[in-house]
Amino acid sequence: MYLINNTFSSKIIPFIKKWRLLNLILGSIDIIAVTGAFQLSYYINYHTVNSYFFTTTKFLILYLAVLPFWLLLLYFINVTEIPRTKRFRVLLFEYFQSAVAVGLLLLIVYFVFKMAWISRLFLIEFTFLGFISLFLARSIEYKIFKNYRAKGFNYKNIALIADDLSLPFIDSLITCKEWGYKLMAIFTGSDLIKETYEKDIIILPDEYLAILNDLMEVDIIDEVLYFRSKINPSEVRNVVRSCEELGVTFRLRYADDKINLTNAIKTKIENEKFLTFINVPYKSYATALKQLMDIIISQLLLIILSPLLIVITLSIKLTSKGPVIYKQARIGLRGRKFNLYKFRTMVTNADMLKKDLEAENEADGPVFKIKDDPRVTKIGKLLRKSGLDELPQLINILKGEMSLIGPRPPLLSEIQYYKRWQLRRLSVKPGLSCFWQIKPDRNNIKFEKWMEMDLAYIDNWSLRLDFMILLKTIRTVFQRTGL
Repeated sequence: MYLINNTFSSKIIPFIKKWRLLNLILGSIDIIAVTGAFQLSYYINYHTVNSYFFTTTKFLILYLAVLPFWLLLLYFINVTEIPRTKRFRVLLFEYFQSAVAVGLLLLIVYFVFKMAWISRLFLIEFTFLGFISLFLARSIEYKIFKNYRAKGFNYKNIALIADDLSLPFIDSLITCKEWGYKLMAIFTGSDLIKETYEKDIIILPDEYLAILNDLMEVDIIDEVLYFRSKINPSEVRNVVRSCEELGVTFRLRYADDKINLTNAIKTKIENEKFLTFINVPYKSYATALKQLMDIIISQLLLIILSPLLIVITLSIKLTSKGPVIYKQARIGLRGRKFNLYKFRTMVTNADMLKKDLEAENEADGPVFKIKDDPRVTKIGKLLRKSGLDELPQLINILKGEMSLIGPRPPLLSEIQYYKRWQLRRLSVKPGLSCFWQIKPDRNNIKFEKWMEMDLAYIDNWSLRLDFMILLKTIRTVFQRTGL
């Protein structure tokens, strides 16, 4: 068992995480669990040789009705994702809740529609077996991912604003590595916290809290946690404002269950309750669907466009020296670096020639653009005009580094010149296309206007907006308005 767990944690899970298959795999396991329970219940009650429920139309319809309902129910009670700190007994109760709801629904439908052709024992058995199979599957997954996080993968970087009350919590964050939290810095006036943790963690005094603004700009900080016995309202407002500017999640520990804020959701880390301020679009169902569509659409496009990709590859290879794919270091979600893939549209020494051409830069701000760039090859001009040079980024999307729609990923040299309000565009995953990308005259758009368009996308995000941008991107490709 240890060997299996170790293999999953060190080999299989990193591969799955890298290619962003996790949500697809977890969803598939849930579907298999429910399907297996339905089939086993059918066999127990109606057993014949080679008896499968999908050979009976009525049972097939019932299955197709129950499956999405159960999966959606699991989603709405927040058990479709692998938790970081949830206890097994809490998982058990949540899955039991879903089973009770499904069982009651089946019984109501049974009596209302007088479905005498179904055995009531079948309904009870299916509900029970579905509950057992789903809970066992998720428990195994949870155990594997706890081991995976304990090895330093899939962690979140956090900054903590603390006092003596938070000592047990800090100790849990450090010792419970399976939670996947990495303490980057602690702001505190507690001598005890300083003496206990200063060898392993950056400890800064309360009067240095203003440095948090700079820390979030230069380092990768995913969340800021406020864990103090007494809340300083002005202090909290300042930190929330800073987090809002950069799109960093802010959590405020609370003890009063009656407290409610319209702009915060209630969450838990182990037994501690937090009001969580998520300053980027938070529509959990829609964002999960967006991730799923990224995977499905990028895979389909790679398959459908494979003949075109081969033609472009040969055209580049036969007309100029150098690699077909150009890899460029870009900045992704909250400052994480990744290699962006593009079809090479320039000569191989383009980066070296850039220094000689900087005086001819036609773009404002930190962006470098020349309308008739002498470094661009003949094939490159065609690819750029149509936007086809961006197609290899479908691989970046499959790897989870990008999304189909989102702000374009900047260069490191560009974000060094960003104003503070412009850094919030890094709070969401970068995209293959965005508002700026679909504008016919996009290269004439001023840099600040471009940034404003990206922030408008973040503030007004919806699946409908993504779909609209995707359709307009396709139109842009056919109209060849890329230059």
